[in-house]
Amino acid sequence: MSSPPGDQEPLPLDNIQAQIGKRLDDVAKILAGALVTVAGVMTTLGLTSDVVFVALNNESWPIYVAALSAILAIVCSIVALLIHPTRRGNVWETVVLGLGVVFYMVALSVAVVGAAQAASGSGRPTLTDVKLQKQGSNQELSFDVHADGVERWASVNVYVTAVDANQEDLPGTGNLYEVSLRPDDKGEIDHQISMPLPIPRNAWGILIIATNAVGNDHCGGRSSHGPSCSVIKLS
Repeated sequence: MSSPPGDQEPLPLDNIQAQIGKRLDDVAKILAGALVTVAGVMTTLGLTSDVVFVALNNESWPIYVAALSAILAIVCSIVALLIHPTRRGNVWETVVLGLGVVFYMVALSVAVVGAAQAASGSGRPTLTDVKLQKQGSNQELSFDVHADGVERWASVNVYVTAVDANQEDLPGTGNLYEVSLRPDDKGEIDHQISMPLPIPRNAWGILIIATNAVGNDHCGGRSSHGPSCSVIKLS
């Protein structure tokens, strides 16, 4: 007896499992490109190779977490592709791909955080173009202060002080100069300072410190938010 027109014979169970396995394999292939996708997201958000190296040097945890999560997603996709498409195999492949999807989403989410964090800077100030020049009978000190990624409520404090041979504050003298700088709407500070410099007696050198609000003024500290320091030895 022939089947009614339009009716289809039910597919064998093995064929159904094979089709399910093929669809799961397609998902696995998508996860295999996780690392490329994460790198593309970071690049789109302005995270260039130079910024990546700086972020890694500063031990930026989002970059490490995003890369590790992407690698784990790729591992899950490879394992899923190697599983035989049987009924039990498809169950295990679904579990492995579920983990891969979780790692994939974590990698993308953390990549966005890491890119934003690294591309915006840490708010740490830098001192450049430091000069001590003689103008007639007086000395003139000039330098530039730059910082980016500074919070709008924050500030960068700059101090100029006389120090002894151990680079300690000269007893009996205060700061020769101090100023508090606020960022613009982009979170950047670019300030040029030029000042006459009265040099105290017994001064070995001049110390310039630029520090942000969340940092400290200890020049020897190991911190991504530490100060920038410059010492000029007096002749």
